[in-house]
Amino acid sequence: MFSVDPIEVALEWQSLGSPRLHIVDLDGAATGELHNLDIIKEIASTLLIPIEVGGGIRHQNTVEQLLKVGVDRVILGTSAVESPEMVGEICRNFSGSIIVGIDVRKGLIAVRGWRQDTALTAVEFAKSMAKLGVKRFIYTDISRDGTLTEPNFSAIFELVNAINLPVIAAGGVSSINHLKILKLLGVEGAIIGRALYTGDINLKQALDAIN
Repeated sequence: MFSVDPIEVALEWQSLGSPRLHIVDLDGAATGELHNLDIIKEIASTLLIPIEVGGGIRHQNTVEQLLKVGVDRVILGTSAVESPEMVGEICRNFSGSIIVGIDVRKGLIAVRGWRQDTALTAVEFAKSMAKLGVKRFIYTDISRDGTLTEPNFSAIFELVNAINLPVIAAGGVSSINHLKILKLLGVEGAIIGRALYTGDINLKQALDAIN
């Protein structure tokens, strides 16, 4: 059983060997502005491993603010769909620190905390972002996120092969076998959330299995 204290939880994952911590400001994703900067700053200053942060990051000054407090990578989602010109500008300044999140429901990208659907497909969107200088993506199948089912392997494979850029898989990752399959598909990494807290995946065993 883990503490409700984010710092304590972050330290626990670090102690178990996590190479990177993925943080989402859920309040920010819903409202469009970062809500938990103080906690994020404390986590960044406390941990020795790099962290990446997403959720409610809609402006370049927010990106700069996060990088300044020690965040290694910043994830853009809604802003990438709605303000591609801004993404291009951010990538010109911080390309290596930027990830674009591709959050998909029924084949189409959703924005604003997953509450609003668009007509964009993952591949066409990723290609347009790559032209702006984005060098890394996180693909999340919304319908599978937190379900402990399995990732959308076919969609992930299609994306990896279409863009030839690093892709991190998320949504439904709930077994070590899933991680092995994702590695074979060519993803750079995977985000494990609920499965770690439920014990469906043991972090140390997972790291041993894929390294």
